[in-house]
Amino acid sequence: MTKERIGFIGVGLMGHGMAKNLVTKGWPLTVMGHRNRAPVENLISLGATEAKTPREMAETVDVVVLCVTGSPQVQALFEGPDSLRAAGRPLLVIDCSTSDPSVTLKLAASLAADGITLMDAPLGRTPVEAEAGTLDVMAGGSDETFARAKPILDAFAGKVVHTGPLGSGHTMKLINNFLSMGYAALYAEALMIADKTGIADKTFDSVIRGGRMDCGFYQTFSKWFLDKDPEAHKFTLSNAFKDTTYLASLANALGTGNPMGAAVRNSFGLAVGLGHGDDYVPKLVDIVRKANQG
Repeated sequence: MTKERIGFIGVGLMGHGMAKNLVTKGWPLTVMGHRNRAPVENLISLGATEAKTPREMAETVDVVVLCVTGSPQVQALFEGPDSLRAAGRPLLVIDCSTSDPSVTLKLAASLAADGITLMDAPLGRTPVEAEAGTLDVMAGGSDETFARAKPILDAFAGKVVHTGPLGSGHTMKLINNFLSMGYAALYAEALMIADKTGIADKTFDSVIRGGRMDCGFYQTFSKWFLDKDPEAHKFTLSNAFKDTTYLASLANALGTGNPMGAAVRNSFGLAVGLGHGDDYVPKLVDIVRKANQG
């Protein structure tokens, strides 16, 4: 099977590993850098080429994979004379960002008029799995679009689930992140209470690990409060706040109550408001403890 030409925008913490898997598994790859040149240079050394603008990329590829922060960043890639849209070519765009589903649907409708097909394919797991090619993908789109995209997704994913029509992938991702960030908020408060009552972190872990409250998320999250491993769970507090804010917007649009979501969002809003947006999620433990000193 002839492999389609792939463009990749967003070769950061997650994107570098994804792009690396594509190029090393034989996909013709063009990348576009942002501020950090190191991942771009690494991918070029493995056989990728570089485009200077989204338009330049769109002029030479068939499929573009996006791994940027969220809806505003995705939308910006289709605006202006140097945008993906400006190339005037039919494309499949696979949005692996965590975006607002309502924005995804509106953007897709606008792009369809230009022959551009948008699908949402947000990610589960961490940069470690991105490098290993074992990410989870939640893919929303038509059966035809999914069938075309799946070989590309399989290059960097161990599990690819077709969640349904366009927008369902981003919706499922928000639900998934609500659960995982909910765990983070619970663990942080539980550890704060344990600490104030004299229960050591290692004792806390001895009870939780291997029990019913243990999970894959806890196992990476705990590497910070147990071992002070700063690389254990590379997901920023600002991204956590963004995703829980998107969930709140979705709940509002549905007319549903989301009290647990509001509580989780407030935990991350406080952390970001205190200036910790660039820190990784496990440091919420330290922030909650400091806020409750005295």
